[in-house]
Amino acid sequence: MRLVFAGTPEVAVPALDALIASDRHEVVAVVTRPDAPAGRGRKLVASPVAERAEEAGIEVLKPAKPRDEDFLARLREIAPDCCPVVAYGALLPKAALDIPAKGWVNLHFSLLPAWRGAAPVQHAVLAGDEVTGASTFQIETGLDSGPVFGVLTEEVRATDTSGDLLTRLAFAGSGLLVATMDGIEDGTLQAVPQPAEGVTLAPKIEVEDAKVDWTAPALRVDRVIRGCAPAPGAWTVFRGERLKLMSAVPAVDHAELGLAPGELAVTKKAVHVGTGSHPVELIWVQPQGKKPMKAADWARGVRIEGGERLGDSA
Repeated sequence: MRLVFAGTPEVAVPALDALIASDRHEVVAVVTRPDAPAGRGRKLVASPVAERAEEAGIEVLKPAKPRDEDFLARLREIAPDCCPVVAYGALLPKAALDIPAKGWVNLHFSLLPAWRGAAPVQHAVLAGDEVTGASTFQIETGLDSGPVFGVLTEEVRATDTSGDLLTRLAFAGSGLLVATMDGIEDGTLQAVPQPAEGVTLAPKIEVEDAKVDWTAPALRVDRVIRGCAPAPGAWTVFRGERLKLMSAVPAVDHAELGLAPGELAVTKKAVHVGTGSHPVELIWVQPQGKKPMKAADWARGVRIEGGERLGDSA
């Protein structure tokens, strides 16, 4: 089939690579979000998908909005058979959905109908799911509600961050997307409507959602830190400034420390923080305006005093 691939971030690149490598399909163009400011200089930078497509000599379309008439006209000229999508980042209007003969097919990183929305992997980690996966489905005007072509499952490991899990799903899902294109082309694959039961939503994780509540149990604190890594990054407040929490582990065997929620206990090699249950041990942190560092190095540098807590306002 002639394909127009839609995607934007790094997580979409494995699927694009897999489709380019397929001997049954041709990626004739790529649709991605417009160049965005990045880095200290805030210079405009092309998306990872755009960069990969340009390396491969594939036409790149960067509509400000996918309903722009110039974009729709070019898409009609290209006349794709199907448009596979991975993390494109914009809602597709019906005018665009109607152009390819076999529609638009999304690779979504959850077992639909669970975790419909922008942040399925983060919500799976936050919720403590033991198993998640990826689904390919026909895009409709509803939010991730279209009929499903195929699924794969993936175990959520106890130490997984959202970044870890998303990386595994991106590579495993690329094979699922290619297999879905194959099945659509030869007519052996039929999409099955999603069940009405079991729908959960996964909206974007905002910065405020990533603030750690130290009165919550250690298990919940651990999930928030892992679920918000690498973005937007879990955080707390120390001496009136934000402290990013990059990694931590529950410390059940240090319950005897008797720490109040947010209270710090520092040794030469470890930094423990009280929660609503047993403590957690901080592993990596990032103070405001500084680079990531080991929590023990941070604690030595700031000279934490007895009784000081995380989470206190200035």
